Amino acid sequence: MSKTNKLSIIPVMFCFFAMGFVDLVGIASNFVQKDLGLSDATANVFPSLVFFWFLIFSIPTGMLMNKIGRKKTVLLSLIVTVFSLLSPIFGNSYELMLISFSLLGIGNALMQTSLNPLVITVLKGGNLASTFTFGQFVKAIASFLAPYIAMWGTDMTDSFFGLGWRILFPIYLIIGILATLLLFCTPIEEEPIEGKPSSFIDCIKLLGKPIVLLSFIGIMCHVGIDVGTNTTAPKILMERLGMELDEAAFATSLYFIFRTIGCLTGSFFLRTINNRLFFAISITMMAMSMAGLYIGESKTILYIAIALVGYGNSNVFSMVLARALQSLPDKQNEVSGLMIMGLFGGTIFPLFMGFASDAIGQIGAVIVMAIGVAYLFTYIPKVK
Repeated sequence: MSKTNKLSIIPVMFCFFAMGFVDLVGIASNFVQKDLGLSDATANVFPSLVFFWFLIFSIPTGMLMNKIGRKKTVLLSLIVTVFSLLSPIFGNSYELMLISFSLLGIGNALMQTSLNPLVITVLKGGNLASTFTFGQFVKAIASFLAPYIAMWGTDMTDSFFGLGWRILFPIYLIIGILATLLLFCTPIEEEPIEGKPSSFIDCIKLLGKPIVLLSFIGIMCHVGIDVGTNTTAPKILMERLGMELDEAAFATSLYFIFRTIGCLTGSFFLRTINNRLFFAISITMMAMSMAGLYIGESKTILYIAIALVGYGNSNVFSMVLARALQSLPDKQNEVSGLMIMGLFGGTIFPLFMGFASDAIGQIGAVIVMAIGVAYLFTYIPKVK
């Protein structure tokens, strides 16, 4: 890698941090549910709404990259993300939060589709899965800080203009602006796209290739379990241990702490051991976690279960995405759009989990996540 490209990776990693802003939706939806007195099904509309936009914008973003380039597309995503963090500063009404989470979802769909191909441009070779995982490590830092900032804000209600837990929005807003300026000022050379640009139909047709379709479903399951745990873990602690939300919010931080550890260690393991073996170990940890969340009645068992799914799920996205991108090297922008469209699983899973938990308690939400884990076992043979 040239010296220029080595420097370029710094603002790119800042963008990964900004990508992690989307995970604040889990803890934010719990606080909005408490503030507005919403049911589980109604509150789960927020994370579902965020990931709904991945279905709409992912493939068009892949096509947009072919026209304006990867860097400009990432810059556009950062601008939309910055605007998404503005409205909650002025209130926490249901309508304002719908606007904020919609913009957050649109910005994140643009970013997740374009940032990973930009990494390929900057790297110009190297271990993709390992680098993607390190990016996910940086992203996870933003994810696990969100609950701590929100809890800190609740203890500082009289300060910061009475924002309370919403203090995390202006803090992340400042970081988002910094990431935008850093990337804007960084020169990145992109190779022109050769041949005729793919149409929307051309992109969809790529799902006809088995590895692309299986990877698409794998990413749906990964993000469904990710958003599901993020949202449901505090509710499980409140239901079974009688905790208040301020205390139970630690479950979300615990999940992201172990996800962060998983990304950091995964960037090493993916360079040194068989990737298929590491994938199998990760999915086995997630299965053990589902069992713990299903039967656990003590704080110890539930915390271990949350830690296991955090670590196990930390590298799934990177390995599945790298496998899909390497399967069609001449269609990486289009494949990236399809894979990020798979993040629509973050809409489907919380909706079903909300209905299931309203019907039979949080154990219903765990069953929905366990179905996703079962599918990921079938993907193990596809990992190279």
